[in-house]
Amino acid sequence: MKLSRRGLLYATTAAVTAGSAAPATAAGRGGGRLRTGFERLAADGYAPLDGQRVGVVTNPTGITRDVRHIVDVMHADERVRLTAVFGPEHGFRGTAQAGGSEGRYDDPATGLPVYDTYLKSGRPLADVFTASGVDTVVFDIQDVGARFYTYIWTLYDCMEAARLAGKRFVVLDRPNPVTGRAALGPVLHREFATFVGRQPISQAHGMTVVELARLFNGEFLDAPVELDAVLMSGWKRSRWYDDSGLPWVPPSPNMPTPDTALVYSGTCLFEGTNLSEGRGTTRPFELLGAEGVDGRWAAAANGLGLPGVHFREAYFAPTFSKFQGRTIGGVQVHVHDRDAYDPVRAGIGLLVTARRTWSGFAWRPDNWIDKLTGSTLVRTMIDAGAGPDEVVEGWQEELAAFQRTRRRYLVYR
Repeated sequence: MKLSRRGLLYATTAAVTAGSAAPATAAGRGGGRLRTGFERLAADGYAPLDGQRVGVVTNPTGITRDVRHIVDVMHADERVRLTAVFGPEHGFRGTAQAGGSEGRYDDPATGLPVYDTYLKSGRPLADVFTASGVDTVVFDIQDVGARFYTYIWTLYDCMEAARLAGKRFVVLDRPNPVTGRAALGPVLHREFATFVGRQPISQAHGMTVVELARLFNGEFLDAPVELDAVLMSGWKRSRWYDDSGLPWVPPSPNMPTPDTALVYSGTCLFEGTNLSEGRGTTRPFELLGAEGVDGRWAAAANGLGLPGVHFREAYFAPTFSKFQGRTIGGVQVHVHDRDAYDPVRAGIGLLVTARRTWSGFAWRPDNWIDKLTGSTLVRTMIDAGAGPDEVVEGWQEELAAFQRTRRRYLVYR
C-alpha cells in the first residue's frame, strides 16, 4: 500500500507501511476528548488540501460536534477550495430511502454541484470525478461496522475511481460505533460479491474507515490510489459510540441510534428471509417478526443462553416494508451486556430458532441471504439442521485468516 509523504507526515507520527503492524500514533492512543478526522483537518487550517480543488463524498453524518455539516463549514472557509459534493445511497442531504439517491443537482444551501455516486463504480464513476474538475476527493461518512452497510463499498468504489481518474484521495476518520475490538462472522467469498460486499472481509469488520481504506489499498485494488488519511485523536478500539461525546446522526433512515448499529451486523440477515427485520418501526433490526409467529420463538432464542442478550416476545405493525400495516408477532432484541454480546452469533441463533419454531419460515427466493453472509454456508447448514455453534464453527478458519490480514492495517490501539 502507498501513502503519500504528506499523508504519512500528517496522519501519523510513526511509519505506517503495508505488510507491517501499524504502531499507534501519539494522536491515536485514546487519551482525552475524541477529535474526528475532520476536526483535526480544520484545526490544521486544511493544510493537506492547500492549493487543491476539493470534492467531498459525504452524507448527513459528515457533521461537526455542533452539528453543522462539513460541506457548509468548508464552503464558508476561504482556506479550502471546495468545488463539488458527491452523494452516496440515500443522498448527500439524506432525502432518499433505502435503494435510492438524490441524483445530480445544485445544492440550494451552497450552490455547489452535487454528483450522484450510487451504484456507480469503475470507469463511469471515474468519469464523474473527471467531469467535476476536482484534484482531490475527500471521504467523510460515519460507518456502522458491518460488511453489508454500503458506505464502505462507496469508499472502495470511490478509491478505485479516483485512481482511474488520477485524483488524490483523502479519508477523514470517524469511530467505529460498535468498537474496533474484533472481527466477527463469515468472510465473503468473491463469487458472492455485490454492493453489500465487494471484497472478502468479515461480516463485522471491527475497523474504522481509514483502516478499511488502508486494507482496500493494500489488498484489493488493482493498483493503489494516492491515499492520505487524517486520523482521529482520543479514540481507543474498546470505545463505544456513546463514549465519544459526538452527536449521532442516522447514517441511513433505518439506523436511528447506536443501539441499532450494535445489533445490525447480526439481525440484518433477516433481510434474506420472509420475516420483517423491523423496517417501518421505531426499532429497526431490534424488532423481528412475521404473521403467525408467537412466543415460542422468544422462548427458543432465550434457551440458547447467548451471552449479553435477552429476547422478548413482541407484537408490532410496520408502517412500511414487509407486513406493512399488519400486526405481526416476533421478538425484540434486548442487549444487557454489550461487551459480552456477539451480534453475529445472536443473528445466527435467531435464524436457527425462527426456522425451528415457525412453519412459515423461508429464505428470500433470490437467496439474498447468501449475498449477506458471503457464501452458501449459513443457509445450507441451517437448512441441514445445524445449531448456532456448528454454523459459527463453520467459518472460523476463514475468519482467522482475515484477522491476520486485518491486523496489518490497524492504526489505533
